Amino acid sequence: MSDEPITLRPAGPDDAAFFAALYASTREEELAPTPFTREEKDAFLAQQFAAQSAHYARVNPDASFDVVLVDGARAGRLIVDERPGEIGIVDISLLPAYRGRGIGTRLLTPILERAEATGRAVGIHVERMNPALALYERLGFRAVSDDGVYYKMVRVLDQPKTAS
Repeated sequence: MSDEPITLRPAGPDDAAFFAALYASTREEELAPTPFTREEKDAFLAQQFAAQSAHYARVNPDASFDVVLVDGARAGRLIVDERPGEIGIVDISLLPAYRGRGIGTRLLTPILERAEATGRAVGIHVERMNPALALYERLGFRAVSDDGVYYKMVRVLDQPKTAS
């Protein structure tokens, strides 16, 4: 597991190009076998990223949109929407160089602890082929629905904690 310092900072306008490149990095493997030219892939990814960004902003207007910094370098993003009954992980993405190093676990652990302390579930939508499925299952998430593309996964508390 990585022991590099991990911090979050609120996203700003200067992060838009980074987020677009991050999004593209999460789709490279999926698009590799397509017959699209590089220009066609770039145009498709730009359109998909714009649609995703608009959707996230519309559906989760109160969410925190953060840049993940690892040892001070931009490494990913974390979008969390805290609601009374559930903490929603809207998006957690890391650049390829930062994947598989325990960073995802370190980002999710404080969210899971906050959910436990406040008696809330934690939910996330995960593509069926996402390698991070194993991470979510290891952290106690379970699929509660399947729309054919995404699993809705939830980590539910056995018993809510009460404040002492």
